[in-house]
Amino acid sequence: MEGDDVDDVDMVAVDMVAAETNESELDDMKKRLKEMEDEAAALLEMQAKVEKEMGSVQDPSASTAASQANREEVDSRSVFVGNVDYLCTPEEVQQHFQACGTINRVTIRSDKYGQPKGYAYVEFLESVAVQEALLLNESELHGRQLKVTVKRTNLPGMKQFRARRPNPYMGFPPRGAPMPPYLFSPYGYGKVLRYRMPMRYSPYG
Repeated sequence: MEGDDVDDVDMVAVDMVAAETNESELDDMKKRLKEMEDEAAALLEMQAKVEKEMGSVQDPSASTAASQANREEVDSRSVFVGNVDYLCTPEEVQQHFQACGTINRVTIRSDKYGQPKGYAYVEFLESVAVQEALLLNESELHGRQLKVTVKRTNLPGMKQFRARRPNPYMGFPPRGAPMPPYLFSPYGYGKVLRYRMPMRYSPYG
């Protein structure tokens, strides 16, 4: 009987140890689950913050399209004025076109040295004034006939093609000019024959 009592005590002790072990493992699992939930909540909060910041920044393509549309709208209210005198001021250009409508801006283009390029842009408040400004084509300002046309919108990434002028100091002929035939020496392949003027000897020394 005493042996049976000892066995019962041992079984109870084993059950208590197993129960404590299970409770400890359960506590660890609950603790890990709580940590995982906290990490998930932190990630969701961080993601929401990033999405909010990304939403405040405009899409580059959308921004480019908006700026292009704005540029086209401004150009529809502007005219190009060519053959402008180099001594002409923006105030004088504004006074010349003020009868066409309300002027928002007058821009005289200049080079990197600050010298005027000889043309200007006149931006009106309304596009109706552009038609009135075109009537001033070939009008005189500072004794020069102005060339007034509608301002064209430059597409991004596209540059206006300009034909290159032949340089008279370069040895290459202009494009389209006939090329002279090459002369090859029979004594050396690839050598060009050059004619040397004979020297003249004077009988008088």
